Amino acid sequence: MKNSGSIHECKWSFDKHDLQRERDHAKAALKREFALGQILGNSKAIKNLKENLIKISSCDVNVLITGESGTGKELVARATHYLSDRKGKPFIPVNCGAIPENLFENELFGHSKGAYTDAGIQQDGLVKEAEGGTLFLDEIGTVNPFIQTKLLRLIQESEYRPLGYSKSIKANIRLLAATNIDLHHLVEQNTFREDLFYRLNVVPFHIPPLRERKGDIPILIKHFIKKYSREYNKAITVIPVEVMSVLVSYSWPGNIRELENKIQQLVVMSTSSVVNAKDIQLTMKEPISKELVIEHLNAVKEKIINQSEIETFNVAKKKVNDLFEKTYLTQLLRVCKGDMVNASKKAGKSRTAFWNLLKKQNLSPKQFR
Repeated sequence: MKNSGSIHECKWSFDKHDLQRERDHAKAALKREFALGQILGNSKAIKNLKENLIKISSCDVNVLITGESGTGKELVARATHYLSDRKGKPFIPVNCGAIPENLFENELFGHSKGAYTDAGIQQDGLVKEAEGGTLFLDEIGTVNPFIQTKLLRLIQESEYRPLGYSKSIKANIRLLAATNIDLHHLVEQNTFREDLFYRLNVVPFHIPPLRERKGDIPILIKHFIKKYSREYNKAITVIPVEVMSVLVSYSWPGNIRELENKIQQLVVMSTSSVVNAKDIQLTMKEPISKELVIEHLNAVKEKIINQSEIETFNVAKKKVNDLFEKTYLTQLLRVCKGDMVNASKKAGKSRTAFWNLLKKQNLSPKQFR
């Protein structure tokens, strides 16, 4: 009987462990799907990025993520962490640009009791918090040379020394870094260590700005509409074509962060199930150049004056008007990135009248997108 019971217990134990493994695999699959699912877009750049993330998922290597502010560098860092074997351990993000220079070493490595005047208790640093997991250093280009030396030791020797300690401590972390600054340029300017750059840049990931992957904008818009409709208890189900056209045509200098902020505003302002075009207020940073228009008009004036045969008033006037129209429309479309709706609004024309002007001058908005 005892032997029979022992066999039964072993079988139950085996089944229990097997079930736990299945659960662990399921959790890992969900985290993997979630990590990649947060990086939205179907552009070639985003598809390549996701493919490369999967390729390095089993490799515990340092990654340097580059891209303009607001492109989603932290999302990529989080995805890198949750796709790795360290996914069950902490992910600690650090905004290097937000930490005062004189406090950086203490924040990163911690200190012992009595290490300095106000150090009444021992404090662990961010490296300790990330033990077993991932430390993500955003805006790495802002770190001063002294801290760069400390980071290089952390990477090379996997150890660090908190303030007031007489011995170094071993660290088991993965280091990810991100920057919106050209580190190559900083290396050339001798403000960023070349050896640290190469240590960080084992696997480089670059995230293009939104203006270079406009096909991803509708996907992001729908995602944020859904997100904020749920958050603010709205029932937005329709995005008019003209609204989508305006949002896709805009250059988004603040990238995804600016787009999300704008969609949040639109959802908040909405009083129906339809996003209202009049609620869209985008900042155009490039003014229409009066100087360029005047320059072209002066060129026509010189041409008329220097002609051997003076044209009739109406013919000369038509030429000047045509040139003014073409110059003005060209400048306007360039500023509005080929966005018909915004351009016609700035010109004070209906879309039909504006379109007729473009046809007359043989101009197409597509040339300026």
